[in-house]
Amino acid sequence: MSGLLQLLLVASIWLGIGVVLLAAIRPLLLALGGAGLVYRSWWLLPLVLLALCLPVPTLPMGDALPVLGHIAVPGLSAAGTMVPSGWPMALAGLWGLGMATTAVRSWRAQRRFERGMGTLRAREDGSWQASGDPGLPALVGLLRPRIVVGPRFDAQFDAAERELVLQHERNHRRHGDHLANGGLLLLRCVFWFHPLLAWAARCFLRDQELACDARTVGIRPALRGLYATALLKAQLVHPAAPMACHWRCQPLLKERIMMLGQSKRKRLPWLSGQVLVAGLCVAVGGVAWASQTGQALPSGIDVAPLPASADASPVAGDRQAQALKMPPPHYPKAAFEQSQTGEVVLRVDIGADGQVGDVRVLKASNPGVFDDVSIAAARQWTYQAAIKDGRPVASALRIPITFAMDETEPAP
Repeated sequence: MSGLLQLLLVASIWLGIGVVLLAAIRPLLLALGGAGLVYRSWWLLPLVLLALCLPVPTLPMGDALPVLGHIAVPGLSAAGTMVPSGWPMALAGLWGLGMATTAVRSWRAQRRFERGMGTLRAREDGSWQASGDPGLPALVGLLRPRIVVGPRFDAQFDAAERELVLQHERNHRRHGDHLANGGLLLLRCVFWFHPLLAWAARCFLRDQELACDARTVGIRPALRGLYATALLKAQLVHPAAPMACHWRCQPLLKERIMMLGQSKRKRLPWLSGQVLVAGLCVAVGGVAWASQTGQALPSGIDVAPLPASADASPVAGDRQAQALKMPPPHYPKAAFEQSQTGEVVLRVDIGADGQVGDVRVLKASNPGVFDDVSIAAARQWTYQAAIKDGRPVASALRIPITFAMDETEPAP
C-alpha cells in the first residue's frame, strides 16, 4: 500500500512540474506554432505519467550474492511507543474516497447535462437536434460522440454560420478531443487532491477550443469574419458538461476572436512544430523516468545487524558490500495482536556510494502483512559499497527478514 502512495506522491510532483513548465513555455509555443502547437504540447502530462510507470533497469542478482539473516521482534521505536502501521491504509482509503466522490460528481453533472437536452431528433446534416438547450451546440459522448444542436439552431444562425458551427464540432470529433476530455476526467479523478490540476484543466479546455477554431478557419481564411459573428451570437450561460466539447464558451469568447486575427501570421512549419513538442515530451519524460531511483527514509532505531551466514558467497570483485547500520523493521500492530509470524526475502540494490537504491520483495511467507515495514526498514540501512578493481561498484543483496514473536533465531 505504501508503494501505491509513494507512486501517487511522485506522480503528483511531476504532474505539477509539467503544468508549470507548460504554462511557462506557452507564449513561446503560441508564437512559433499557434494554438494547435500549444494544444499538442499537453501530451507532455500523460507521457510523463506513463514514463513513471515504466520499469527502471536494475542490477542482476545471482547465487553469488551474500545472504544476510535478520530477526525482527515486537519492539518500541526510539520514542518509546509502538510505531503505528495503519496510516498507509488510512491515506489510501482517503484517496479512494476522494476519487470515488469526484467520479460520482462528474457523472451526475454529465447526466444532468444529457437530461437537459431532452429528446433528440436526427437532422439531415448528420447532427442531432435537442428539445432543450443546456449549453448547445456540443459534441456529446465518449465512445459514440454525437453533434447535438439546440432547438433554435436554425433560427439563430444562417446557413453559412450553421456550416461553420457544425464543421467546428466535426473537427473536435475527427481529432479525438472527446477522448482527450475523457482522459482529463480520469486524471481529475485520480489526482483530485492536486492543487494545480483544476487550473490546468481549464487551460487545457481553453487551448482545445482555440486549436479547433484554428483548424476550422485555417483552410478558409476568408470566413474569419463570419466565424467571429457566429461566436458573438452564441453565449454560454449553462454549466459545461465534463464529457462534451462545447461550441459556446463565454470566458473564452474575447480570446477566441482575438486569435482569429492572429492566425494570419506565418507560423513554424508543421513538421518542425511536431519535432519541437516531441522533443519536449521525450526530454521531460526521460528525466522523470530516470528519477525513479530508491529514496531513503529516516529512522531513529539503532541496533546492530546479525552477521552474514557462513555459507554466503562473496560478490564478484575485491570486496562484497558490507552492512554498516541495519535498523530492524517494527512489528505491525495488527500482526502483533494476532500473533502472526513470517519471513520476507528482500532484494536490496546498493549504489556505488553505499546508498540503498531499489528495494523489492522477492518472496513472502505471509504476503501483504510484513512487506511494507520490511521495505521501509531496508531503505534506512547503510552500507559500504562493494569494491571491484579497486573502485566502488553497485551491487545487490538478497536479505531474508524473519518476523518472530521472541528473540530466538529460528532454526535453518
